[in-house]
Amino acid sequence: MPASPRQPEFARPAPWRQWGSDIDPAAVDQMRAAASLPVALAGALMPDAHVGFGLPIGGVLATDNAVIPYAVGVDIACRMRLTVLDMPPATITSDERRLARALERETRFGIGAHFDEPRHHDVLDRDWSISPVTKGLKDKARAQLGTSGSGNHFVEFGTLTLEQRDLGLDPGVYLALLSHSGSRGSGAAVADHYSKLAMELHPELPKDQRQLAWLDLDSDEGREYWEAMELMGAYAAANHALIHRHILEALGAQALAAVENHHNFAWKERHPIEGRQREVIVHRKGATPAGEGVLGVIPGSMASPGFVVRGRAGEHSLASASHGAGRRMSRTAAKKSFSWEEVRAHIRDRGVTLISAGLDEAPFAYKDIRRVMEAQRDLVDVVARFDPCLVKMAPDGEKAED
Repeated sequence: MPASPRQPEFARPAPWRQWGSDIDPAAVDQMRAAASLPVALAGALMPDAHVGFGLPIGGVLATDNAVIPYAVGVDIACRMRLTVLDMPPATITSDERRLARALERETRFGIGAHFDEPRHHDVLDRDWSISPVTKGLKDKARAQLGTSGSGNHFVEFGTLTLEQRDLGLDPGVYLALLSHSGSRGSGAAVADHYSKLAMELHPELPKDQRQLAWLDLDSDEGREYWEAMELMGAYAAANHALIHRHILEALGAQALAAVENHHNFAWKERHPIEGRQREVIVHRKGATPAGEGVLGVIPGSMASPGFVVRGRAGEHSLASASHGAGRRMSRTAAKKSFSWEEVRAHIRDRGVTLISAGLDEAPFAYKDIRRVMEAQRDLVDVVARFDPCLVKMAPDGEKAED
């Protein structure tokens, strides 16, 4: 398979800016390596950043007509969705068992999680033959529709506090449902195939940039990946739509408002590059789109608040913000450092009931979400605060697949 004619040009790295100071130096090194690619035009590192494959999680990179599979991420189109329910917020304490039962029955977590009777969504009516990879994934996708993965994926009830009228709602406290997950095993398979293909096409890249191999969008491989990525985006959105629809139906509730957004995706956008507007490919790996007025959700840990935000179109952040609090230690370190006794005491003091989770998701493993939000005050405005109360994640012992 012939290599791309573009060759490394490391003398003039693309400009990039960092938000926040509590960032692993290894993640900063990854950002530097990404900015030195010959296709890189500009970049940004969000305050929740930590080490990932290729581009760090929390990394944003604009490229010239090229897409980098590992700068999109393994869990393509991982996303957030928040729905405000027409039920009293006091339901969380007065009828917690009913809410917990809805989460247990209408969601599935873990490796290979599926429903015995597959759920239905018109995303399966789309053309899954756009790539030889997606063509073989349709049955898996059908079985996993409406489910979540492992690791930091969750579905939870909490209270949404609005200080002033917004989202079509009056000021007040509301019951809300929040979910975080992506394109499941299908997205992981697409990422695996095309990241390997990109690396085969770029044997010239040094070791520290190997996972940053790209696909030119003028090539068949690049166009194929882009269409597969877009399909995985629609599939991830369908998973969230089904989770929320079925939980609300089980409760006999109606939605008063909803906010959702992708991360782990690439977009064709226009940004000022070297003093002029031009179309670029913006990769947001673990970063939230934050264009002018664009709504998004930035969660904390299982025992800390999350926030509904409105973007401020920061020029140097490529109109991006963090996608969460960000890990301050690895999953392995968290399991070695904490006990369930500590975690349960911590979350109990904060009024949180945990249905299931892995110890690697202990709240102590995450950065302080308030410090992260403070570090990006110039990137987003806070619209509302979400406080988790009833949390379901993958059972302890699960291994993250995406």
